[in-house]
Formats: sequence, C-alpha cells, structure tokens
Amino acid sequence: MVMPEPDGEDHVPRSTYMLIFRGGAVSRHDLSPSELQAHVEKWYRWSEELAGQGRRNTGTALDGPGATVRGRELVTDGPYAESKDLVTGSMIFEAASWEDAIEVARGCPTYEFGGSVEVRPIQSHRV
Repeated sequence: MVMPEPDGEDHVPRSTYMLIFRGGAVSRHDLSPSELQAHVEKWYRWSEELAGQGRRNTGTALDGPGATVRGRELVTDGPYAESKDLVTGSMIFEAASWEDAIEVARGCPTYEFGGSVEVRPIQSHRV
C-alpha cells in the first residue's frame, strides 16, 4: 500500500511492510525478570524511534502457545516448532523502499537473544 506523507513532511511515497518476529527473548525461559525488562525497554525505544521517523508503526507481541487450525476438523494445541522458530510478534510500518524496510529490520532488538525478523511487503489491493 503506498501512502503519501502528511502535509508539511517530505512527499516521498511510502509502502507498507510487515515485520514478523520469531524467537528472541520472549521465547526463552532462562532470562531473569530484570534482563527481560531491560530488553523490553529496548523494544519500546526502537518503536518510539520509528514513530519519530514518521513510519506510523503498529505492533504487538503474541502470548501463549496458540493453536493450529488445519481445515474444519483438525485443531491442535501448539504450534509445535522449536522456540527459535515460533512467531512471537509482528509490526506493520511504512518505509520508502524495500531496502529501507530491510534497514528497519536490522535495527530490531530481537537479535540480542537469537531472534529473527521476516520482512514482507503488504499488498495494496487484490487483483
């Protein structure tokens, strides 16, 4: 989705991207409460920095193990992936280009605890 900048800012067309976070601190059980709190504060600072850049980011962390629905009949507790592969959250934000979106992902605090980030462009419409 391409969105114009608000009046008064540079008029660079922006596209919308999603970051999908996997693993990281929230998937580990060996961190002390103070270590986890310090890490969460890094996430808040990173998100505030992106908002300050006018990226209109919206994100959320996920909780619990969730469930997997495969068709209408089969529902299982899970997902049953290794903790480093579990989706732990997501963020939708604006970037000027694919390369810009990759740079945003590189600044994510999740790497501190072995997490990964998938970057996906969001379609503006379906054909």
